Amino acid sequence: MTLATQTLYDWLRFLHVLAAMIWVGGGVMLAAIAARALGDRDPAAIGRFTASLRVLGPLVLAPATVAVLVLGIGLVVESDAWDFGQLWVALGIGLFAAAFLVGAVWQSRTALAATRAAARNDDAEARRQLRRSLCGYGLIVALLVVAAWDMTTKPGL
Repeated sequence: MTLATQTLYDWLRFLHVLAAMIWVGGGVMLAAIAARALGDRDPAAIGRFTASLRVLGPLVLAPATVAVLVLGIGLVVESDAWDFGQLWVALGIGLFAAAFLVGAVWQSRTALAATRAAARNDDAEARRQLRRSLCGYGLIVALLVVAAWDMTTKPGL
């Protein structure tokens, strides 16, 4: 039975990849839904989208983000082949930190500004802030794609 032969490293890698898929896929889906909301002429569309962020962020994206980091560290610790001094590990941690900071600083501020503007029925400002947020999503997804390249090619080995 394959399940019984899986090592801790195998499980850490599986869960790490799964969490990364959720983080990247979640970012892509939110960007697509944000673009759709921006194309909707209904002034309430932006408010509906930003309301969904209050649920999706803490329930989906935040746990996936934390899991990527914790499981990635676990993979390095669990393997004799990897260490934190290797280029690909340092790049991965740096790319994670950059994506996390963009999300924590840029995304949270623009989403909050869009939410507040929508609540006061300032559709133009809500749309402006959501467009800014969409740029942030694009940057996060780009950073995560580079991180996926880093994890799969392991430069410096």
